[in-house]
Amino acid sequence: MPYHSSTKSRAVSTWLLVVAALVCAMIIIGGTTRLTDSGLSITEWKPISGAIPPLSQQDWQDEFALYQQTTEFQVQNSAMTLEEFEFIFWWEWGHRQLGRLIGLVYFVPFVFFWLRGHLSARLKSRLFGLFLLGGAQGAIGWWMVASGLSDRLDVSQYRLATHLGMAFVILGLSIWFSLEARHGPPPLRRGRLAGVTAGLLGLVFVQIILGAFVAGLDAGRIYNTWPLMNGDLIPEGYLGGMNFFPAIFESHAAVQMHHRWTGYLVGLGVFAYAWQVWREPRVSLKPFMVILPALVIGQIALGIAALLAVVPLSLSLAHQAGAILLFIAMVAAAWTARRAV
Repeated sequence: MPYHSSTKSRAVSTWLLVVAALVCAMIIIGGTTRLTDSGLSITEWKPISGAIPPLSQQDWQDEFALYQQTTEFQVQNSAMTLEEFEFIFWWEWGHRQLGRLIGLVYFVPFVFFWLRGHLSARLKSRLFGLFLLGGAQGAIGWWMVASGLSDRLDVSQYRLATHLGMAFVILGLSIWFSLEARHGPPPLRRGRLAGVTAGLLGLVFVQIILGAFVAGLDAGRIYNTWPLMNGDLIPEGYLGGMNFFPAIFESHAAVQMHHRWTGYLVGLGVFAYAWQVWREPRVSLKPFMVILPALVIGQIALGIAALLAVVPLSLSLAHQAGAILLFIAMVAAAWTARRAV
């Protein structure tokens, strides 16, 4: 007998948390792929057959030959050996393979819960929309990779930011819908604190997008001093000889400066928010008074450490992981702020 749907389901909530955890892993592996310059190692998009890696020496030679046609190889990696190519290939293949796994882990339980009646009408439409976003993310990923297969050394920073932004949208919705499945939909609250929390979540998201531009341009490898940028508040060459609007997305100096200062703004916003929560009578929000400041202090410290060390892989990934944790905490805070408890 099918289960009659209600507004709450612990099983659905747990499944969505598993999906969210896999998306977190996907973001970290995607960051590793970018930072190791592995993203252009697979030059074709084969959603089905691409799941099978090279199985023979000839297969590896064929894949390497395709990579050798890219500008990245010809300008930057012309001395690369087949063994070195295999290293970057496996990172990109693993990234794509995890994407396929997430699709499977999402789709099969989704169909099961739908057919068994575990989903409310409200969640059905929202989870179907999330499924479509996941499919769009795969297409965005290839759109991003394709930008680096012509006359560029790296993928477009605009497309990289779009790809990362969509990953965080999917992560945030997975967390939000998981909370809704476990506790029921939050009442619509238009109070000041709910709006402030949503605004702070938006600011954290903007900072994550700015971080994607820093990564896309390798802008963390310059001005490796703190608190000033080589002794200046506004670095020399801020606009890089460009007009203002392209410069804020394409000038290495401008991109890094904006990421720095938006990070400080997020920090101030979090501490101001913690003060408001301290004065808030609702008990459910009180944990965020401690969680959010702790996470933002750690995240700023990791960002400074990564900058001063000229963005080594370990610190860069730790900084990205910190962004994930802060974002998840902000999503939970935004959801909680809309409840009456």
